[in-house]
Formats: sequence, structure tokens, C-alpha cells
Amino acid sequence: MSGPQKRGSEKNGPQESTSFAALRGQLQEAAAAFAGGPDALEGILLGLVDDVDRAVREPLEIFPVCHHSPASATAMARRLRQKQPKVVYLELCEDMAPLLTELRNCRLPVAVQAFAGDVDGFPQEWAPLSVVAPITEASAEYQAIAYALDTPGVELVLVDRSADHVFQWDTRGEKAAEGGEAPEEPEAALHGEAVGVEIGDLRPRFAELEEHLLRHGKVRHWSEWWHQYVEVPLGDSAADHDTYRQVMFLIGSLFRRLAPGDGARVRVDEDRERYMWTRMREHMSATGTDPADALYVCGAFHAASRVDEFGVDGSDTFTVSPRTGTTWQYGLIPSSHAAIEAQFGLAAGSVSIAATEWAKSLKRTRVQAYRLAGQAGAKKRTAKKAVAARPAQPSPAAAPDSAAGDRLSGFLQRPPVIDTLDEAELLGWSVDIVRAARRAGYLASTADAIAVFETSILLAGMRDRAKPTPYDFQDAAVTCIEKDVVPGRRDVRRLVEIMMGGDRIGQVGYEALPPLARDVHDRLAPLGLKLQQRGVQRALLDMASRPELEACSDVLWMLRRLMPHGTARPIMGERKLGERSIQESWDLALGTHQRALIELGYEGVSIEQVLEQRLRRDAYGPRATTATVLAAVEDATLYLGSRRLADELGTHALKVLATERSVDGAPEVLRRVRTLLAYYRTSEPVLPAWIESFVKTGYAHYCTLLPTAFRDEDAAVGQVAAMLGFLFSMEGLALSLGCDRAQLELAVAQSHPEDPSKTALLWAAQVQLGTLSRAELRARCDELLDNPLVVPSYPRYLSGFVHALEPVPGLADVVVEAVSNAFGRLPDQVLLPWLPLLITTLRSGAAELAPLLIREAGRIFPGRLEALDAWVPPWRTPPVAPSARRAGAGEERPRGAALLPAHPATCDAVAGLLGCTEEWGSLGDPAGAVARPGVELLVAHPAACDAVAELLGCDGEWAAPAGGAHATGAVLTHRHPVTSEALESLLTGV
Repeated sequence: MSGPQKRGSEKNGPQESTSFAALRGQLQEAAAAFAGGPDALEGILLGLVDDVDRAVREPLEIFPVCHHSPASATAMARRLRQKQPKVVYLELCEDMAPLLTELRNCRLPVAVQAFAGDVDGFPQEWAPLSVVAPITEASAEYQAIAYALDTPGVELVLVDRSADHVFQWDTRGEKAAEGGEAPEEPEAALHGEAVGVEIGDLRPRFAELEEHLLRHGKVRHWSEWWHQYVEVPLGDSAADHDTYRQVMFLIGSLFRRLAPGDGARVRVDEDRERYMWTRMREHMSATGTDPADALYVCGAFHAASRVDEFGVDGSDTFTVSPRTGTTWQYGLIPSSHAAIEAQFGLAAGSVSIAATEWAKSLKRTRVQAYRLAGQAGAKKRTAKKAVAARPAQPSPAAAPDSAAGDRLSGFLQRPPVIDTLDEAELLGWSVDIVRAARRAGYLASTADAIAVFETSILLAGMRDRAKPTPYDFQDAAVTCIEKDVVPGRRDVRRLVEIMMGGDRIGQVGYEALPPLARDVHDRLAPLGLKLQQRGVQRALLDMASRPELEACSDVLWMLRRLMPHGTARPIMGERKLGERSIQESWDLALGTHQRALIELGYEGVSIEQVLEQRLRRDAYGPRATTATVLAAVEDATLYLGSRRLADELGTHALKVLATERSVDGAPEVLRRVRTLLAYYRTSEPVLPAWIESFVKTGYAHYCTLLPTAFRDEDAAVGQVAAMLGFLFSMEGLALSLGCDRAQLELAVAQSHPEDPSKTALLWAAQVQLGTLSRAELRARCDELLDNPLVVPSYPRYLSGFVHALEPVPGLADVVVEAVSNAFGRLPDQVLLPWLPLLITTLRSGAAELAPLLIREAGRIFPGRLEALDAWVPPWRTPPVAPSARRAGAGEERPRGAALLPAHPATCDAVAGLLGCTEEWGSLGDPAGAVARPGVELLVAHPAACDAVAELLGCDGEWAAPAGGAHATGAVLTHRHPVTSEALESLLTGV
């Protein structure tokens, strides 16, 4: 890489031309007067003139521009109509050329984008890569593009580095630094994390120079300085083409020579200039293009280049590095003024003000701008105007700019043009901002409009300008209206930006969308909505009356899975495994999130393909867990209905589960396996082979990890409870597939936790396995409350018991008893400090299990407050032995004996179900009762009847058959002795 060239080293003509001799002499005298003699200041000042002289004398006409500058766009339109070049070289990524023809199908502003989801040759953490080049109506490059594409015989050649070289030549940290601050408005994020590429990146490269210019120019930010000292003078109709070029060359050279001489950014800039001049010489050599018939459009910073490759006669020593193996996708995405300002560090509202100034400049200078034929959002012109708009033939009087004299001296010595105050325009602004402020909630009045008008003139006078600029008016409006109070969501500064043109948001037309986006629009056409319109639209789907809307529902659910939040939001209806709604309501904002939909099209040609690719990427990624793979299985079944993909991902889940050595994902694994099992059991004749293998493998896997998880301090009690939930809930299926229950018993026996919550969880597991009785568990809880050293840790034991409701839900009554005993036995001085810990422990660790505990407490405790005083907890009621109940011989008939004769139809129905055909007998006939084999069976085996009565909740006592009274169910047994025999055979072990 060559450094800056010395004076007199140019190859394009004499070492020093006489065109700027007078200006050189004046600058030498000024340098001697200010510095007291020749020094570095003289070298800098004369170097500026040399740069301008070199660029002006270049045979290939260089047109320096600044991005989104109305003055540059006006000068470009004027020069194109005058020169009519046959070749236009444009500073834009060369691989973006095929997309420019699609601009006519879009509403500006939009951005040309290069996107790469999978990288090859770059670090993986950079992915995805994105490069955007925003284009607005007030851009000089848009004028060049519109002229080249709509004028027959004109060739447009993009000469800047490719998107691949953008990342080859720069670092992510520097790109992030150039991106500016994070935007506040939602529209400012339209470009996302893309790297911006613009023409005319013209701004001082170090803070000292920019601060000096802002302080002495009496402005707040760079955009205002550029508007006041460059836009206004160059936008004047008196500024001809030669003056414009020389002034822009001078500004570019000034910022270039005062920038730091080292750094990665300077290296990248010089490489870009070598790249562009190399490409232009290659094109001219291949096509035989005459430099006089071509125009080179580039930023003013690059126009004043000093590299050896500069010019058509420059050296050919630069070698373009090859591209990496990254596959790039190209498309157009919506852009906005706020997105451009945020990405390139411009002041808020500056692009909107530039668009307004562009429209005013066209009216003032009567320059007819170029516009692509069929451009969306353009006003249709009449046939008469269309004829007048035809470009004129170049006149012989149009001499090449190389013969132009020194226009720079006259421009620099000319006093500033004193613009007359446009009172009508300023008055209109003042009235409009007061009206907008009233709508936004401000207490603004006519007096405020007058104050804004006068304050704008006052501020402009204090800043040495006769005509207030939009920035002066903005400051005056904030001062006079806002008064440090913002009643609504918009402040006055934002209201002024909206009034000056607002944040115009572009739109990509249907024809310019990728195939996936067009397919989505076509498949959602039955909804009858304007999907490209920005904002939220409500879609109502009644699949019962319109079955064709089921396909739209499928698309919407997939978009909800793939697109950002808010793109497709269900209001009514849900989709779960095995469930489909017959009516749905959606809020759609596809037009607002058009960029995300377009980038989705870079990944495939249909949303089904993209969803399958993402599911595979999630499942086979390096950070994939068992829960992640099971989630992919569920999504594949839910959204795609693909049994093939679900089986493939389920088989992969087995491999991932076998490699896991932690229990972090156990709760999610348990939840998803239960969901999939419930779905397959209700919708499939047999379970898939992979899920049977998963249950079998998971049973052995979690049995192996269980002792370690109980001792591991990093394993939460909820994760261990999920492991036990998997083992206990899947035990029946696992044992049927060949697993051994002894493995679980050994794992529980080898577990020795130290944490109180895990200890309680272990006790619950032992109760479920039968190695610990409920009476022993209650006794251990009582011992904890009796030990004053353990009482402070009792909430943690309760937390373990609550988590135990996941694997052992039958312990809900024991947990309620444990909590109730604590509140009943602990004194207030112990309970009150202990209560907040209990609440926070249960809320943080077992919030999802609290409803089960509350339902059990509601079942046990009385439902009315007045019954609470006389209520006795069931765990304090002494149990009644069956023998004691049989010892009583009461004469009163139990409830069942009176109910059955009153409703014989019920007994006949039950007897018919059981196949009994005997006739009714008499309750008062003891001999008939004893003659029945069922009565003899009851007398011989009273335990069977006691067990049935306990299951039915009956508390009746036994009575002798001779007395004529029977226990609960005795009448039925006397009438149908076969029933008693059947029950006896079922309850033989009781």
C-alpha cells in the first residue's frame, strides 16, 4: 500500500498547472502571515489546492457528491442533462448491480441489501452478515441510476468493492463504532445490524476538527453545519457546475489531509480508491470507452485521492483479493429516514429536512430531476411535460471541465449571500407547529405561534444568518412551546421533524420481493387484506364456514414461529398437539415487518422449507440439548405435520440424551415428553419406536444420575423433582419395555442429600416406592417441628414437599398437614420471622405447583368461616378399627338399605350390567336372606364388605341378618349374591 503522494508526483499532466496560481499565491501569503514563515501550514494549504487541481485535470470527469445532499442531487441532475454521458461509474458495491432495476417497483427510501446467513471464511460469531446501501429521492446516486436505466445506450457500472470485501477489509468493532447510537424509534431499526455503505461519507475524521467547526459556526451538530455552510451556498442557482466540483474537491481534501494519517479506516479508504480506479480502467480497456464520454460519481472524500492508482493513467499495481466461500443473497428492504440517520450518525430529522430542501430546490432552480419510469409513489406527468422532459442533445459548446479556470478563488472571496426573510414560509411553520402541539397535548396558543416566529428570527440573527433555517425554527419551537414539559409521547423537537416531512418509510413492491415473500402474500390472499400496508390489521378466520382458510391459518402459525414478535399475533384461537381451533382472530403487521419477511426469503423458497431448516439447525447445533431437540420434534409435528422429520429428530434426541451429564433440562424434558406421549396415545394406533426407546433410555439415564443429582449443589430441587417425575410417571411404560424397577430402588437407596429441600424430596420418593410409610413421614415432620435448631430450615423442607407433588401428587394431603401443623404449633415469635421466608421460598421455587396444594387445602378445610371453630382436622381424628364397627348391633337401618328399596330402578340397572337375573326378595325374611349365598359369603368374609364400604365412603355399622337390618350394600347382596361373590374374588387380598 502506498502512502500519500508528494506534490509534483502527479502523472496526469504537468506537475503544477497555472489554473490555480493566484490561489496558491494568496495561500502562501496567508500562511506566512499567520505562521510567521513557511511551515506545515503552508504545506497543508498548498496541498489542498494541489488536490483540487489534480482532480479537475483528470480526463475522466469526477463528480464528487455527499450522500443525501439536495445540493449534490440538484447539481447531478443538471450535469447529466448537460453532458449526457454514455457510461456512468458509480461508487456502489459491484455485486449489487442486478438489483437496481427493481427500484422502479419500490417506494423510496429503500436499501439495497447483501445478506449471508452461513459464512465461510469469516468467524462464525459474525453471522449473519448484512450490508445495506440506502437510497432516497434526494440522493445524487439515485439521479445517476435513474438516468442510466431509463436512457437508451447508457451503461451503469458499479465499481466499489463487493459485499464480501466489506467484511474482509474491516473489523466488527469498527463497524459497530460507525453505526451510531441505538435508535429510539422503532422504524430506526429497519436496517437491523447491517453494515451501511453510502456514497459521499463526508465528515471530519476526528473530534477536534468537528468541534472547532461547530463552535465557530454557531451550530449544534454536523448536519446543521453542512446545511448552513455547504448546502445553502452550493444550492444557489448561481453556483455553476465547475464551482460545485471545485468546492466539493476542496472540502474532501480538507477533511482528508486533516484526518489522522494511520489507522484501519484510512487503509480501507485507500484500498477502496485503488479498487475503484482499477475496475474503471479494466472496463475502459475492455469496452474502449472514451473517458470524455464517462462520468465517475463518488464521494468527495474519495475524489481527492492521492493513491498511485488514481486516474485513467494511474499504475496497475493493485491486486484485488479473491472472495471467500460465503454465499451471498441480494434483495431490497424497506428503509426510512430515521434508519439512515441512526446508522450513519446523522442528527435526528436531518434526512427529512434534506428531502424538504430537495423539493424546494427543484422549484427554485427549475431543474428537472430524473425518476425511474413506473416508480411507485411518483406523480404521473402529462404527455406534454413528458415531451419537454426529454434530455437535450449535448451541445458542442459544452467544453470539458479540464479547461475550466479557477472558480474556487471567486467562491471563497465572495461574500455570503444574504437571503431575504421568507415571512410567509416562516409564518406557516409557526402556525403548523402550534397546531401539531395542540394535538399532542400542549397548551399552545396563537401567542406561542408569534413567539416562535420572532424567536426564530432572533436566533438566526445571533447566529449570523438573515434567514432562519429549519434548525433555528426547531430551537425556537422547543424554547417557546415545550417549557420543560412533555404531556404526550412526542416532544416538540420530534413534532418539528414530522412537520418538516416526517420519517418517510419506503416499501418494496410485490414484483421486487423474493419468491418466499410473494408466496406468503399469495397464500394469504383469501383473507382479503392489504398485507403490504403498514400498521396492524385484524384478520378473522372462520374455518367452519370457509374451510379454505385452514391453509391461511397454517401459514399464520408458521409466521408466528419464524417472524419477530408482533408480525402475526393470535387474538383468539390456539394450536396445540391434537387441537385445532375452528375460529381464529389475528393481528397482522406484515407491512411493518417487511424487512424480516424479505430476509426470511434469503433462507429458502417457502416457509415450510425455512422452518424445517431452522428446526434442523436448532436440533443439530453445537449447543443443542435434549429439551431443544424435543421442542423441535413438537414444532415439526405441530406446524409441519411431518412424521418423517419428527421421527428423525426424535431419534437424534436419544443420542443427545445419552451424552448429557447434567439435569438442567430435566423439567423441560419431562413436560415435552408428557405432551408428546399424550398426543401419540390419542392420535396414533401405536407409539412411535423412537419415543418408546426414549422412555426406556431416559429411565435408565435418570436412574444413573439420580444419586449424583441429590448430592450436587448446582442441581436445583425442581430439576431433581423433574427427574423423579419422569421416573415415576413413565415407570409403567418403561417396565413394559423391559426396564427393571430394582434400578430405581437402588438409585433412591444410594441417594444421601444434605440440602433440606432435597431431603424432603427423597422422603416423598421413598413413600412412593413403599420403603417409607405415611405414618413414618408424619412422625419425621413432627420431629422437625419439635427440634428448635431445625425450625428455621423448616420452610426449605416444605419447599421440597411441594416440589414432591410433581412426582408424587398423592402426597398433597400430607403437605397440607405439614403446613397446618407448622402454623398451629409454632409460637408467634418463631412463626412471624419465619413466614416471609416460607412465602418467598414457595413463590420462587414451586409457584407452578401451588394450585394443586390450594385445591387440596380447599378440599380438607371447611368452606364456611363459622364452621372453622368446631372443625377437627382429619389427621387429628382417631381412626376407628373395623372390629369395633362390627361389634355394634344397632337397630337403625343404614343409609344404603333405605335408599335401594326407594329407587329399585337403579338397582335393576346395576344388576343388568352385572348379568344378574334373580328376583327381589323380602327384607323381613331372615330365612330368605340366609338362604342366599351372598349373605353367607358376607358373614364368612366381612373384610370384603368393609373394604367396599370404605371405598364408597359409607360409615354404617354391621347388623345381624336376623334383626332384619343390613349393612350398606347388604340389600343388593341379598338380591344379587353373584355380585358379592365377584367383589369377594376381586378383594380377596384385602
